[in-house]
Amino acid sequence: MCPGWCTGSMRYPDGGALTAEQRRRREEVRMLAVDLFEESVEVPRIARELRVSSRQTGRTPIRRDQ
Repeated sequence: MCPGWCTGSMRYPDGGALTAEQRRRREEVRMLAVDLFEESVEVPRIARELRVSSRQTGRTPIRRDQ
């Protein structure tokens, strides 16, 4: 259940205060990760290649339809 101050909606509806270019780049990296997951590349390698943390890479399963 959501505490009284919570609206129950997305935490950062504006994209987490990122610029349009930063959001575009984030989505580009996310789609590269999808491609690598689909090729069964291991999470540590994906993280290394995309220059992100392994935790960040393996946290949430990602699919193209999201």
